[in-house]
Amino acid sequence: MNTLFWFRRDLRLFSNEALIEALNNGAKHAIFFVCEKQWQQHQAAPIQIDLLKRRVTYLQEQLANFGITLNVINAPSFSDCESELLSFCETHDIQHIIANTEYELNEVNRDKAVLAQCDKRSITFTLYEGDLIAPVGSVKNQSNEMYKVFTPFKRAWLKQYQDTHFSLAQWPLEQNPIKIEKSQYLESDGSSDKWPVDDETLLSVVDNFICDKLTSYDDQRDIPSIKGTSGLSPYLALGIVSPKQLLINIQQRYPDILTTSKSKTFTWVNELIWREFYRHLIAEYPKLSRGENFNEKYNPVKWRKSEKEFNAWCEGRTGYPLVDAAMLQLKQTGWMHNRLRMVVASFLTKHLLIDWREGERFFMQHLIDGDLASNNGGWQWAASTGCDAQPYFRIFNPITQSERFDPTGKFIRKYLPELENVPDKHIHFPHTYLAATGKGSECYWPAIVDHKAARERALAAFKV
Repeated sequence: MNTLFWFRRDLRLFSNEALIEALNNGAKHAIFFVCEKQWQQHQAAPIQIDLLKRRVTYLQEQLANFGITLNVINAPSFSDCESELLSFCETHDIQHIIANTEYELNEVNRDKAVLAQCDKRSITFTLYEGDLIAPVGSVKNQSNEMYKVFTPFKRAWLKQYQDTHFSLAQWPLEQNPIKIEKSQYLESDGSSDKWPVDDETLLSVVDNFICDKLTSYDDQRDIPSIKGTSGLSPYLALGIVSPKQLLINIQQRYPDILTTSKSKTFTWVNELIWREFYRHLIAEYPKLSRGENFNEKYNPVKWRKSEKEFNAWCEGRTGYPLVDAAMLQLKQTGWMHNRLRMVVASFLTKHLLIDWREGERFFMQHLIDGDLASNNGGWQWAASTGCDAQPYFRIFNPITQSERFDPTGKFIRKYLPELENVPDKHIHFPHTYLAATGKGSECYWPAIVDHKAARERALAAFKV
C-alpha cells in the first residue's frame, strides 16, 4: 500500500509519530500545501508565514537526505488542497494518507471533505493527535463533559499522566540522499531570520532552557526586560517542536516533574497544560473558531467603537508607557512578552472597552507565534468572556503593573527612548514630570484615557 504523509502545522521529523508511522509503511513521498489565500483569511502574520516557509525548506532538505521527497504544492485555499491532494494520490497511486489532526473549524471541515472523497476512492485517511499530549476527549469530568475550569482539568490531566514516562518513537530510516529542487513557493523575505529553524540549534535552545532557566522561570517569567521565558512559542505554534518532546526532555532531567506540581520547576509545565486546555476547548466548542463569546452571558456587553483609540493602542500611543512599549515590541519583533499580552489585552477590553475580537485579530496579524486556540483563549480570558476567565471586575492597572514588573523602566526605555532621561519613579506614568520640566506632549503623547474613569466605565458595562 503506497503511503503519503501530509504535513500541516507539525513541521518536524522527530516526535512525529504520524510521520514515523507513514515511513514505517514505506512512504516515499510527503506533501505540504502553500495556502496563501487561506492564511490571509486566517489573519496569519507575515513573519510567521516566513518562519513556516523557512522551516518547510529545511524539512525538504532533511527528508531528501533519507530518500523522501517533500512535494510543495500551491493550493491557495483549503478547497484547493482537496483537489490537489486527490490528484497527487491518483498520479502516484497512493492508497493511504497519514496526517496529524488540526482542531480549528475550517481545518476540521477541510478534513471531513477530504475523508469523504477518500472514501469514494478507497483511499484510507488516518489522523493522529500529534499536537497534544492528552488526546481530545480523554480528559473529561465525571459527567463525561469537557472541563470548564482549568484547575480541575489540570488535576485530571496530571492524574492521567503522573506515572507516565514518555519516550520518542525511533527514527526508522538510514541516510539515502536524493536530489531536490527548492520550491518557488517557499521564497523567504527574511523577516523571521532571527529565529533559527534547524534542529541542531533548536535542540540547544531547549536544553539550555531546561538546564539553565527552568528552575528560575517561576521567578523571572513576568519580567519583560530579561529573557526569562523559553522563547519556544513560535516553534510550538508551527509544530516544529511538540509538547510531548519538550516534556520528555524535562523528564530526563526531572523524572518526577509530574508529581511535583507545587514546585517552581513545574511552573512551565503548567503552561503546557494550559495550552492543552485551550486546544481541548476549541475542539469541543466550534463557536470559538467563529469568534463567539464562550460565556454567553456577556453577549449584551456594548463594546465601544473608536477607530482613533484603537489605532492609538495598535501604534503604541496610549500614553501608558508599559502598554506602549509592549505594542512597539510586537510591531518591531513579531513577539510580545506573555505578561505584557495580558496587560495590553486588559487595557483594550477594559480601559478602552473595545471588542476583544479586534485585539485578537491584530495579534494574529503580527505574532510570530500566532495560534488560534491560545490566542482566543488569552483574549477571552482578559475580556472576561472566556472559559475560566478573570472576573470582569479584575481590571489591570497599567501603572501598578509597570511598577511591579518593570520597576526601573528598563524595558520601557528600550522601546520608548524618548523617556530615557525620566527618573525611575516617574517612568511608569511620566506626564506630571514632563509637564513640570516643560517637555509635555512634545516628548511623549498624553494618556488617551484616565485609569479611574475607565475602570468605572468598564464595571458599569459588564454589570449588564
